[in-house]
Amino acid sequence: MPKYHKLVRDRIPEIIERQGLSYSSRKLSEEEYIMKLREKLNEEIEEYDGAASDEEAVEELSDVLEVLYALAAFHGSSIKSIEANRAKKFKERGGFLDRILLEEVEDD
Repeated sequence: MPKYHKLVRDRIPEIIERQGLSYSSRKLSEEEYIMKLREKLNEEIEEYDGAASDEEAVEELSDVLEVLYALAAFHGSSIKSIEANRAKKFKERGGFLDRILLEEVEDD
């Protein structure tokens, strides 16, 4: 049986069972959970980075967003709260849509 030792979506055990396969799993401690969420975020970002098409990129971004939902909940927050913070920063500082690369700021 292949070894995974990685955080999976909540319904993966159910999907494995429907395929007639057996598995082993356990519930993570809070310390392990945040560590695995961070690993999962990095994994999903790497998969996004390697996407070969816009469709694949969007698919990977949906996985990144799902991890962000879990991270927000872990930190006692929500995507709604994070979105409000994002919108506030957008209003104050803008976004990244104008493709501006700051190269240098001169100090008089």
